[in-house]
Amino acid sequence: MIFSVLLLCFLIGCVAGLRSMMAPAIVCAAAYLRWIHLEGTPLQFLTAQPALWIFTFLAIGELIADKLPKTPARTSAMGLIARAVTGALCGAALAASGGKALAVGAVLGLLGGVAGAFAGYYIRRGLVLQMRVPDFVIAVVEDLLAISGGLFVTSRM
Repeated sequence: MIFSVLLLCFLIGCVAGLRSMMAPAIVCAAAYLRWIHLEGTPLQFLTAQPALWIFTFLAIGELIADKLPKTPARTSAMGLIARAVTGALCGAALAASGGKALAVGAVLGLLGGVAGAFAGYYIRRGLVLQMRVPDFVIAVVEDLLAISGGLFVTSRM
């Protein structure tokens, strides 16, 4: 069980690396639906309906903004920091739900956020070049991967 919770902390960070606001939106939904349990932890606020609405709104905005031509790369300083922070938050939440140390979950989530950001960037760029399809097409597939991956990870808790 220890290994699986820690792996899930890293994987939810990878989701944050793909879409920085999708991971916290999914973690909030999982907490709201009681797939994960954050009662009595410092992250209990993620179970509240307002947190769910705020992160969902931000995630939808990010899905739209990602398709715009002037959106900065996720590997730029601000994009990378956002992914590291949301990855850490989500990793800590899964660790807390699994009875593990928040700090360990946060570090794993942060590492997953950075790894996911770079992997997602290079894989997306490579697919666009190799398949000769518009970036938009690969971006939508990436959206679906982030959503389904986040739901898969949180449903394993």
